[in-house]
Amino acid sequence: MAGSVRDLPSPNQDDRPEGVPVDTLILHYTDMESGAAAITRLRDPLAKVSSHYVVEEDGQVFRLVPEARRAFHAGVSHWRGHELLNGRSIGIEVVNPGHSCGYRPFPALQMAAVADLCLEILSRHPIPARNVVAHSDVAPDRKRDPGELFDWQGLASVGVGLWPEGVGGGDLSPVPGGLERAAGLLRRIGYPVDPARPELALAAFQRHWRQEDCGGRADAGTLARLEAVAALAERG
Repeated sequence: MAGSVRDLPSPNQDDRPEGVPVDTLILHYTDMESGAAAITRLRDPLAKVSSHYVVEEDGQVFRLVPEARRAFHAGVSHWRGHELLNGRSIGIEVVNPGHSCGYRPFPALQMAAVADLCLEILSRHPIPARNVVAHSDVAPDRKRDPGELFDWQGLASVGVGLWPEGVGGGDLSPVPGGLERAAGLLRRIGYPVDPARPELALAAFQRHWRQEDCGGRADAGTLARLEAVAALAERG
């Protein structure tokens, strides 16, 4: 992977905060009509956005910001008690038109390249599996990426992130008091939960770990997955 990365430096970067570890990996989708358009925007000094890497649909990897520097990809964000995660994270933009431009499955070649890149990043930084997250996980009130078609289970199978194997999620039965139970479990995992709108964080969880239904309902299948992921997260 290292030899196939193409450097396209973005001016949208700066120094990381002193003494803050790189302990979070955040995956996004580009949400634009093409990878070229996304890269142009991520390198536009007026846009003031960037990521460390972009992975094209054909598997080509572009490096826009060195890992030692801060990229501007997460914005207002929260995970496991930390805010404004750009300073402690690495961001990967995965080319996909997204929900606003014709969301579609991520090609196998692209996902293989994402997996390889993630494994290389994890070999260089002390990022626990519970901190390999979606943009929607850390900003559930405003983001949906990389969404419910992203193969989180496949990534976890090669050692990138968490996945609760053997836990069914298909039971749509309502559960009395389910939303309150869900909110507590979401906080244990690391989500920012708005007490007035806990369904936003729940829908983000579903896009990552319960992709059968992402409507923000605390049904029996969702609660089973929540409990399993919370247990995994607490083990690291």
